[in-house]
Amino acid sequence: MPYSRSFDEEEGPVQIVCRHLRSKAIYVAGQMEPGLEQETMGSGHCWCNQTQHILGPDDTLVDRRGCNSGRACYEAVL
Repeated sequence: MPYSRSFDEEEGPVQIVCRHLRSKAIYVAGQMEPGLEQETMGSGHCWCNQTQHILGPDDTLVDRRGCNSGRACYEAVL
């Protein structure tokens, strides 16, 4: 049986993320959301530029889907 990726939750579209969210993709690909090929090859590891850690200023885990306008520490890009 070939390998297939599966997720417990259905992934929806990514919202505009916080200006402090960082990922290796920014430094390698030059953009936050690389193409599907690059995204599946990367680890998906993100960190907050304010805390320099995987937890944001609100002590909640940092990720591409969670760092949106629903968080108190969120700052829009523009």
